[in-house]
Formats: sequence, structure tokens, C-alpha cells
Amino acid sequence: MEDKIRVLLTEEEVNSRISEIAAQISRDYAGKHVHMICILKGGVFFTCELAKRLTVPVSLDFMSVSSYGDDTKSSGVVRIVKDLDEPLAGKHVLIVEDIIDSGRTLSYLIEVLKQRGPEDIRLCTLLDKPERRVKKQVKVDYTCFTIPDEFVVGYGLDYAQKYRNLPYIGVVEQ
Repeated sequence: MEDKIRVLLTEEEVNSRISEIAAQISRDYAGKHVHMICILKGGVFFTCELAKRLTVPVSLDFMSVSSYGDDTKSSGVVRIVKDLDEPLAGKHVLIVEDIIDSGRTLSYLIEVLKQRGPEDIRLCTLLDKPERRVKKQVKVDYTCFTIPDEFVVGYGLDYAQKYRNLPYIGVVEQ
């Protein structure tokens, strides 16, 4: 049986907001080279759209960090599934995430990456669920949308590997 999906944010709303955030990032990084770290798999759609709109030099690397599995709630156990290909020493790092809720994964990841000597680390997310934040020290520098505590899919976000390709953000209704 197919899941019913309610549209939370339309494709137009998402695209417009990504352009706004890209302009802000481009201003903040003027005269600098940005090393974007895309958090796989969900972050790839957002990262590509964001990178296309930046006006500063960009390099890109990928990392896969897992704390979910096939469930809708974080397991709380963070593991690096795919590490970076390039060193971070002296780079202006921008971590790009699809969604931040508890903050456990990002808290762990940021501490790991800080040990690799970047010039600085900033965090950009498509979606933020601050009411679910457990790790309050996770500071999000760029947020496209703050959303309620609902399980969302689309634009890279999945439910058991389904719905990543939706061009909008939707809520799976049970």
C-alpha cells in the first residue's frame, strides 16, 4: 500500500529559500574558498542545489554518517560509514546536512572534523527541528526552514530509502 504524503514545503518554496541562503553564504565567504562537506545520502540533493547557486569558489567532499538505519527515530549510535577523501587542514569547511533534529550526529561529526585542523567549520541545513535538539551546543549557521516535529521526506530525505526524489518536502501520514 502506498503512503499518503502531505506537502509541507513546495518545490518553489524550497528553491527560493536555497537561493536566499546561497546568497548569504556567498556574502559571508566573500574572498574565500568554501570546502563543502555533503552528508550522504540525504544531503546530496540540497548540496548540489546550494553549490550551483554559490558565487565563491567551492570544492566538495562527501561523508556518510549514520544514526538511523531504516527507522524514523535516531538510534543514538553514530558511525562513520564513508570518510572524507581530502584533508581539511586550513580549509573553510561548510557541512551541508538535509535535516538536523537531536543534534547527536552533528555534535559527534563536528568534534571529529575539528581535530583535522580546518580554518573554521560552519553548518548549513535544509531543515531544522530545534524542539528535538538534545545536543544544545550544535550551532546551525544557515537554516533554510525550521519545521515542526514531523517525519518528513523528499528533496533527499527518505523513509526506508523511498521518496528521496520528491521535488518538495512532505510528511508521511500514517
